[in-house]
Amino acid sequence: MSEQSRSPYRGPRRGRKPGGGARGGPGQPPAPRDPSRRVAYDVLRAVDQRDAYANLLLPSLLGERGISGRDAALATELTYGTLRHQGTYDAVLETCVDRTLASVDAEVLPLLRLGAHQLLSTKIPPHAAVSATVDLARRVVGQHRSRFVNAVLRKVAARDLDAWTAVVAPDRDRDPSGYLSVVHSHPRWMVKELARALGERSAQGLPETERLLRAHNERPKVTLVAKPGRATVADLVAAGAVEARYSPFGAYLNEGDPAAIREVHQGRAAVQDEASQLVALALTRPEVPGDDTLWLDMCAGPGGKAGLLASLAGKRGARLVASEVQPARAGLVARAVRRAPRDAGRAIAADGTRPAWRPGVFDRVLVDAPCTGLGALRRRPESRWRRTEHTASELASLQHDLLTSAAEAVRPGGVVAYVTCSPHLDETGGIVGRVLSERDDLTLLRAADHLDGVPDLAAGPEGRYVQFWPHRHGTDAMFLALLRKES
Repeated sequence: MSEQSRSPYRGPRRGRKPGGGARGGPGQPPAPRDPSRRVAYDVLRAVDQRDAYANLLLPSLLGERGISGRDAALATELTYGTLRHQGTYDAVLETCVDRTLASVDAEVLPLLRLGAHQLLSTKIPPHAAVSATVDLARRVVGQHRSRFVNAVLRKVAARDLDAWTAVVAPDRDRDPSGYLSVVHSHPRWMVKELARALGERSAQGLPETERLLRAHNERPKVTLVAKPGRATVADLVAAGAVEARYSPFGAYLNEGDPAAIREVHQGRAAVQDEASQLVALALTRPEVPGDDTLWLDMCAGPGGKAGLLASLAGKRGARLVASEVQPARAGLVARAVRRAPRDAGRAIAADGTRPAWRPGVFDRVLVDAPCTGLGALRRRPESRWRRTEHTASELASLQHDLLTSAAEAVRPGGVVAYVTCSPHLDETGGIVGRVLSERDDLTLLRAADHLDGVPDLAAGPEGRYVQFWPHRHGTDAMFLALLRKES
């Protein structure tokens, strides 16, 4: 199937010892016989049981165990591929297990999912996929439970992905949300909310929603940001990147380790999604009457947007206060804004809902509000299995309070940018509309007017909001509203 194209990975070359150098030295235990699958299993287990994030844990384990090259590439494919398509694999496994999947031991379930991914979505020969996974099972859960893994995976191997889809997916015409949920591996409620955000109804067959879900299951490219005044896009291009389509500070890195680029290593550039760059840039675009010298990033952790804003502020003779409620994350923000032009960035640990600043003192305020994160499912595929249909309503009070606090913090004539990495209507337009209904001193600007050259952005009432989409723009699904405070 085109939406789940089979991975090219076939495993390590014959005759080559796997592990990329992970062969324990004197006094150290020997490396696992199959380090790629073992590290993938360990990440999947931690994600499932300890709420770990794969994008943080996997690189750490690869470095700790000395896994590189083809072995690291295989481990990455197995980890992210399994997480992205977990919903599809679980639907298949439900038919292959003689009890409910929820009753399967927590140590065993990641093995079944890992094996299903190899069988259904890679070019690894079925006998090799089953044999390698069962061998791993013997090592991590013991001989007895490895027999169960073997029996289940042999049932999975009896059909290919297309044949299994015909068996486990609901009828597409009668239940389009259910069909897309299984085929594209998203919770049903999430499919419905994304369709609502796109303005599609089930009677339409949800074609654009399907394109979005397919995009969520594709590997995103790495996007870099050159911090103004400290690095240029030309520097990144010289290091092997390609100039970005929309952001004047962005570049795409098609291969290689971003940390190996000198500008990234020195903190003069960073990894940052293009939409994140653009929503930060949009805050700086509307004219502000009078002095424009003091900016606020109210929810700055871990510091990506703050790092860009501090550089932009420094070049314009302004200063940025970057506030983060968690002290540890405030430390990350401090590193992100240090050495900005003219030393323009300052990080503080403070609660945006109980401000540490006087009202009406900032010229520009960014509220990058905590949200469900449904806009970053390409990069954090495990998030789709952690969120529930109630998550957005649980966050609504905090989002409302933060935007209200931002409206108090900005001076008359100043501008507020309300941003979420989510297209969910209840935490985007729903929050902005509620705050606008409660105040008569805010005007909603047309945000797309401040992002020239990016197509198909306008959303919401009279197209005044901005909504990025992975399938339209190749970015995270960032939402932006710009509001001006009147006298």
